Amino acid sequence: MLDLLAQPQAWAAFAALVTMEIILGIDNLIFISIVSGKLPERQAKIARQVGLSLALILRLALLSVIAWIVGLTAPVIDLGIQGAPGEHGEPSFETAFSWRDLILIAGGVFLCVKSTQEIHHKVSPGDHADGGGKAAASLGVAIAQIIALDAVFSVDSILTAIGMTDELPIMVAAVIVAVGVMFAAAGAVTRFVNANPSVVMLALAFLLMIGMVLIADGFGRHVPKGYIYSAMAFAVLVEVLNMFARRRRHARQPAAAHE
Repeated sequence: MLDLLAQPQAWAAFAALVTMEIILGIDNLIFISIVSGKLPERQAKIARQVGLSLALILRLALLSVIAWIVGLTAPVIDLGIQGAPGEHGEPSFETAFSWRDLILIAGGVFLCVKSTQEIHHKVSPGDHADGGGKAAASLGVAIAQIIALDAVFSVDSILTAIGMTDELPIMVAAVIVAVGVMFAAAGAVTRFVNANPSVVMLALAFLLMIGMVLIADGFGRHVPKGYIYSAMAFAVLVEVLNMFARRRRHARQPAAAHE
């Protein structure tokens, strides 16, 4: 352990892994913010704390069985179906699935369904005014949904960590720091999302896109993360400009009323 502290490459790997874990954790944090945002403030805080604590516990537990995690990439189901050949002659999609693939597909489907339901609730709020929304906003249901997504994001996060370094102490330290940053930012992210309805719709669109990416990844069609986060960053920039424009319009309205 002390030898690692004296190695510059170990610190470089730690910094890179912390950055990557925080970026991967943004998806999880957005989902937790949206789910907990339906609860009363006290219960929302509990849901965030439970969700992020479970994220840390799941990641550390998976790191402790690292050999088993690596084995998740071995095929366990082969449908024996050949897809149409791609541009390089390979099948356009995988038909041999590992446990990781199945987890990503299941998580992606869940994320797409949940995001679609939430978008429908936002677009047609009157259809859910009979109390159906309260059942979905219970603390138990919110925590169950957070646990389900934690499992998916934890597996993907740990597989990413394994691919970036072979040193278990570096992985453990990076995961703890990344989840700590998410823990500190969770309340502010939730308040910001709840205070800006258009940001909620944007976040739901992000989650829908991430769900589709997880499904594609499970079928062997990897989408580079750089494309995803570049598109998300551009959309966020546009929304920030819209927020400034709305605030300036609201600031001018009282002045115009006094004239």
